[in-house]
Amino acid sequence: MTHGAESPADSTHLRRVFGHLPTGVVIITGLGVDGELLGMTIGSFASISLDPPLAGFYISRASRTWPLMATRGDFCANVLAASQSDLCWRFAKDGADRSRFDGLDIGSSRNGSPVLPGAVATIDCRVQTVHQIGDHDLVVGAVTDLHVLDAALPSMVFFKGKTGDARIDS
Repeated sequence: MTHGAESPADSTHLRRVFGHLPTGVVIITGLGVDGELLGMTIGSFASISLDPPLAGFYISRASRTWPLMATRGDFCANVLAASQSDLCWRFAKDGADRSRFDGLDIGSSRNGSPVLPGAVATIDCRVQTVHQIGDHDLVVGAVTDLHVLDAALPSMVFFKGKTGDARIDS
């Protein structure tokens, strides 16, 4: 099999190829220093370690939302249901826009972070460390609390530029 000569340095090509790898979709929520609600869609959230319990995600260093949230040091990963594409895209654009939360019945996690309605699960974390990697940071959080809110809902995945369903038949 012969492969084309496209370079891995071509970000469009890299994104297109990696688009074939499904990723889970979460909205990371937290509070700013003045208690403002903050949130951003992430497609790189993962369990890192079981002992100690650690989870993390990658965030662009150009993000305007993450630095506001990081100041407090706590965040909550809201695992989206497959039916929540509207929330996914609402929180996908960077910026600390309070209107993202308009009309939503917001709950509160144990660490005080916003919990979005209809989430499949929540994972509270305390920032443990941040590593600079390329043009992103790897945020590693110590898991402080976690809950499955609705085990019957299929989780959302992102695949080839679209949101979808992560159901796997047993």
